[in-house]
Amino acid sequence: MKTPGFWYRPDGPAARLLSPLGALYGLAGRLRRACTTPRRAPVPVICIGNLVAGGAGKTPVAIAVAAALKDRGRAVGFLTRGHGGAERGPLAVDLARHDTAAVGDEALLLAAHAPTWVARDRAAGAQAAAAAGAGLLILDDGFQNPHLHKDLSLVVVDGAVGFGNGRLVPAGPLREPVAEGLARADAVVVMGEDRAGIAALAAPLPVLHARLEPTAEAAALRERPVLAFAGIGRPEKFFATLRDLGALVVEAVPFPDHHPFTPNEVMRLAERAAALGATPVTTAKDAARLPEAARAMVRVLPVTVAWRDPAALDRLLDRVAPPVPESV
Repeated sequence: MKTPGFWYRPDGPAARLLSPLGALYGLAGRLRRACTTPRRAPVPVICIGNLVAGGAGKTPVAIAVAAALKDRGRAVGFLTRGHGGAERGPLAVDLARHDTAAVGDEALLLAAHAPTWVARDRAAGAQAAAAAGAGLLILDDGFQNPHLHKDLSLVVVDGAVGFGNGRLVPAGPLREPVAEGLARADAVVVMGEDRAGIAALAAPLPVLHARLEPTAEAAALRERPVLAFAGIGRPEKFFATLRDLGALVVEAVPFPDHHPFTPNEVMRLAERAAALGATPVTTAKDAARLPEAARAMVRVLPVTVAWRDPAALDRLLDRVAPPVPESV
């Protein structure tokens, strides 16, 4: 789905017209949570979620948290729904066998960093992952899913746009009211500059500040003409990252979130870039959805999460996953 522009503009006619549907959406979620008893997994579960539909930076944060847990000597596994994939699971992702049609783009990104399980039934997925040796699970998304108990929940928020117009889907981007969501969270992660006053809204919860930072190899794009394209929640964020890096974005092409690229689409993008004397560039998540034969035609912008205060993350992880003592 392409994110409606009015979601991130001041309240307007479309948002007001759709607000009754948003109220019903919120009521359905509230009833679902009230009528469900979460099941505990055999191992601790850390949820990386958000309150809005679309991208806020959850997957990069999940990967960064996994790296921090590995440094603590923990055997980490990822658990995800596999959005966009046909497999219902529980299924261990195999990068040699599975593609986005089977398990979705996020599962492939996660599996490059740690063992990953796809499961529509998150509680069953947690059981399967623990049986396979995961000592701790990171739930990528699933904050609104009531079936699995979370031992630690981090809500990720895009600092540039916050919670948009403050209305519920489809009148706005919210999956649930902000106050209700934050009441179940243990901490908030603000991605990028906090231009929306998220820290004040989140009080008294701990607020971690982080940003997506291109890796060293991305420096090759500086002062280079690029045709940027992305099918993520907010493609504009990717385009801004390229500009901040110093790339010359001569054309920016947005696609709907999780868009499945066809060979013809990629060829047209490559031909358009060639006509502009530019390099076609996309995100790592989009690259997972490119036809395999077309991937060599496109440059990927790799990013990592940089924490303003890594010790703040350590204090949160201490609650559920203290460092494993080194053996003598």
